[in-house]
Amino acid sequence: MKNIFIINGAHPFAHSGGLFNKTIFNKSITYFKDLEGYEVQFTQIGNAYDPKEEVEKFKWADLVIYHTPIWWFQLPFGFKEYIDTVFTEGHQNGIYASDGRSRKNPAINYGTGGLMKGKKYILTTTWNAPKTAFTMENEFFEQTSVDKGVMFGFHKMNAFIGMKLLATHHFHDMEKNADVSLELKEYDMFLNKQIHNS
Repeated sequence: MKNIFIINGAHPFAHSGGLFNKTIFNKSITYFKDLEGYEVQFTQIGNAYDPKEEVEKFKWADLVIYHTPIWWFQLPFGFKEYIDTVFTEGHQNGIYASDGRSRKNPAINYGTGGLMKGKKYILTTTWNAPKTAFTMENEFFEQTSVDKGVMFGFHKMNAFIGMKLLATHHFHDMEKNADVSLELKEYDMFLNKQIHNS
């Protein structure tokens, strides 16, 4: 049995309705519910939640799938609040025990106190920025990838609690030049690949 916990970090704010993230969130839920031997739980950011229940979802999961848009080069504020609240609730309760160091030698072993070892995660992000903004010389992100740039801290956060990255998938140019049917087809292929390789 594989336990899949899916989080949609998008929530309505200003001109962002989060429709595409809701679409891929629902696609992920349906994809795993339709597979034999998989159980699914999910959370929609912006809805009311009990931090203790959310901690239990992380503890239950074999695989966590995060879906998030990027707002001003960071997570949406509601998603960040959720992580701060839930991970803090999980201190010495299944998510992390400590920062991993000992008082005898505090200079080493930082980031080794996670309790989520053996679990994996997938991250998807959605961007207004085109892919070329990350890959082309003299473009905005200076040839720094999403994962090594804007989302570096997010990956370190997951490493801190003991989870390992399975894969990432980034959707680019979603406001001005989106081909939603193609993006969904490619996402389906991405999921198939992860399931067959995991």
